[in-house]
Amino acid sequence: MKKRNPTLFSFGKVFCSIFGHKLRVSKNVTDHVHEYKCEKCGMEMTDTANGFLARLTPKFRETNDYISKIHKKRKRKHFAQAS
Repeated sequence: MKKRNPTLFSFGKVFCSIFGHKLRVSKNVTDHVHEYKCEKCGMEMTDTANGFLARLTPKFRETNDYISKIHKKRKRKHFAQAS
């Protein structure tokens, strides 16, 4: 059984649980996929494949990094052929 630490109380978390998160884009993965961070509580979210938001887990972070690398390579290749 996990012990709870009473010092982990955050007014930001309480604010978000009542009024909702105030998400801002923290990273543009591609033109359509972004990572978001709540200004109040610091929770991180990302776009999923079906268009919804999900918590940014290590698996999603790894996937977004891989997608970002592919997107950057394709963009460079596209601009190299056009010029």
